[in-house]
Amino acid sequence: MRSPYPDVEIPDVSLTEFLFADGFGDRADAPAFLDGTTGKSLSYTQFVGYVEKIAAALAERGISDGDVVALFAPNLPEWAALFHGILRANGIVTSANSMYTAGELAHQLKDSGAKLLITVSPFLDRALPGAKEAGIEADHVLTIDAADGHESLADLLGTSATPPTANRTAQDTAVLPYSSGTTGLAKGVILTHRNLVANLCQVAVMGEVTSETKIMAFLPFFHIYGMTVMMNQGLHARATVVTMPKFDLEQFLTITSEHQVDRLYIAPPVAVALAKHPIVDKFDLSCVKAIFSGAAPLDGELGRAVAKRLDCIVLQGYGMTELSPVSHCMPDDRSDLDLNSSGFALPNIECKLVDPETGQEVGVGERGELWVKGPNVMVGYLNNSDATDATKDAEGYLHTGDIAVVDDEGVYSIVDRVKELIKYKGYQVPPAELEALLLTHDKIADTAVIGVKDAEGEEVPKAFVVKQAAGADLTEDEVMSFVAGKVAPHKKVRVVEFIDEIPKSASGKILRKDLRARENA
Repeated sequence: MRSPYPDVEIPDVSLTEFLFADGFGDRADAPAFLDGTTGKSLSYTQFVGYVEKIAAALAERGISDGDVVALFAPNLPEWAALFHGILRANGIVTSANSMYTAGELAHQLKDSGAKLLITVSPFLDRALPGAKEAGIEADHVLTIDAADGHESLADLLGTSATPPTANRTAQDTAVLPYSSGTTGLAKGVILTHRNLVANLCQVAVMGEVTSETKIMAFLPFFHIYGMTVMMNQGLHARATVVTMPKFDLEQFLTITSEHQVDRLYIAPPVAVALAKHPIVDKFDLSCVKAIFSGAAPLDGELGRAVAKRLDCIVLQGYGMTELSPVSHCMPDDRSDLDLNSSGFALPNIECKLVDPETGQEVGVGERGELWVKGPNVMVGYLNNSDATDATKDAEGYLHTGDIAVVDDEGVYSIVDRVKELIKYKGYQVPPAELEALLLTHDKIADTAVIGVKDAEGEEVPKAFVVKQAAGADLTEDEVMSFVAGKVAPHKKVRVVEFIDEIPKSASGKILRKDLRARENA
């Protein structure tokens, strides 16, 4: 089934040319990015000046065609300038989760082949050991702010060199964000300039984002949702993107009110606060026109409660890193749609719903795995052809691992998951990664991890653990502490149950459905 929207033309150019080649007209002196916590802003003219200087400085430091540079920092206007400076230097960006441990960062740096790491001084305690493990020397770790022994953004901006000739084509790789896909360890997702340009063109049809729009960006730029929907959509529309380095409810409300932010992009946990927290009533949020929720399913009743309390429209969409990321969303002019749905397929997209048991395509009203084909679908996973082949078929359809239904109008609703991935507050938690880690504990003989609902209805990782004979004294707290010391906070195991045996198939595959059945018994 094709999108009900007519196809849009996708220019055959790099993201850099797409966003900046035509200049900024009457928006030249308008703020492109505004740091909500400090009030510091970068106009469009200043922003592109930063991009050109950064590109020139990176070229001086040996970055050239197709070299990978890692960004490991919170949301700041400078993050966006560095992102586009790397692309302008004909490089590739790999964006690292700012909550990563040194070990998790090292995996991404090694796998992506990063030559340079740019971070902030408060992250150096993780960035430096991560870089060292990946074979990146300390003098190849730069900081956005000033830090002893490291070149900073100010040093890059101080260059007198000229940027290299831009030579990236639409087909060249632009970014390598990391995703667990439908299962397994984090993998580099190869997204080209065309993938990113295409998704901006597709999204532009669905929402009323203009040069007058102020977009809230507390969701991280390192995540493809923040990267495309907030950062790059803002640039494309010549809007103003208001950044927050981390989420704090009172600060979020203060910034929204003070800077008259009219478009909020959120994940469902923030919707809970907006619907229920008493502090919301202390702020004048009449500036907010639209709230768009993504990264995890939003409950329709919760969304309606937010819409009523803030007197605005609430919309929902669906996507994956592998889709650059948006494939479906509710358009601004259709707030009448069921908020439990994900809206329509974007222009240029074709979908199938396929029965995962029979492999047969199913029709309207029937459940099937959502397959998506379009110009925003990734090239594949870096250094992992097996995972690519398991996720993207010969016809170009991406098998999402999510079960959906579609109605007569072409409105899709995600109703279940085939994939094993746990979504904790919108962040991916791959069970296989936690299982591999738990098995390194000398008192654990076997383990399996699934997602379970906590008291607030949030999906959290639960570990089923079989003790080694010598582990009689192993406690639940010990298991949770062991994991917490080695992973980013969103990956922590939050529930532990000791059992005698992990259920497995004849081929040795963990039978998670049996564990879920046990949980629901």
